[in-house]
Amino acid sequence: MNILVVSSDAAKSVRTITLNWKHAVLAAVTALVLFVVCSVAFNYVVLKWAAATEHPWLQKIVLADQRAEALRSQEKLQGHLSAMAVRLGELQAQTERLDALSTRLAKTVGLTPKEIPVTDAGQGGAESPLPTRPFSAVELGTLIDGLTEKVSVQSDRLNVLEGMLVEDSANRRFLPSLQPVDASWRSSDFGYRIDPFTGLRAFHEGLDFSASPGTPVVAAAAGKVVRAETHPQYGKLIEIDHGNGLVTRYGHNSELLVNVGDLVVRGQVIATVGSTGRSTGSHLHFEVRLNGVAQNPARFLKTAGNSSPVS
Repeated sequence: MNILVVSSDAAKSVRTITLNWKHAVLAAVTALVLFVVCSVAFNYVVLKWAAATEHPWLQKIVLADQRAEALRSQEKLQGHLSAMAVRLGELQAQTERLDALSTRLAKTVGLTPKEIPVTDAGQGGAESPLPTRPFSAVELGTLIDGLTEKVSVQSDRLNVLEGMLVEDSANRRFLPSLQPVDASWRSSDFGYRIDPFTGLRAFHEGLDFSASPGTPVVAAAAGKVVRAETHPQYGKLIEIDHGNGLVTRYGHNSELLVNVGDLVVRGQVIATVGSTGRSTGSHLHFEVRLNGVAQNPARFLKTAGNSSPVS
């Protein structure tokens, strides 16, 4: 586009102005900026005037805009609250699982939930000199997420601990740690002694519990009966395999109450005290063997009676 500018003295002065696309773009941008500035200024002036004059129509426009903004804020806040409610629900479920887990752990170690010692987590300190403010919804959500993760980790650790305790408890059930007969004293201990038949020094491979005939004999641990027979020296004998090469023997019984292949539990009555076989009187001969080698039963038993020489 060419624009000719002619002065009053046409013969003397004629100027030509050429406009290209850059000038058109600059003009459009300038017009747009002026429009935006004028619109903002107009809205500002109108709103200020509406607030000053309290014009009903303009106030309705202002209130509608405020309501829309408030509604958007409320929806955003409700979204945060809903998200936190979900996280709190998950956290509550995890704490309930922890409560159940603590109850199971208490039972494993022989306690009731009320007997578990609880220490209050006291907190305190001087008031902060720095400015304080409430937590925002985002900050609360972050704190809840962190607490949920900590509870989850703690739950995993307690589950591992429970597994270890259960395994340990199961192992204890298969250890011959229960005294097999109710006897106040032992007539012979494990080790060398004077043989009651020969009078010579001989090794005694078990414990002799002095008890009245017919006294119940119980399994010192859970296991499988592998022998229930009459033996020339042990008399009426029971042998229980507890696994891992551990075996217990119960000799000189008057009556056998289990058979080979029976599974017995710890404390189950398996026989009655007698004086069968190579015996000088009514008593229970109790042995513990590991891979066929005699062990001192006193190391396994929870209680140990007094001992005295055989009469």
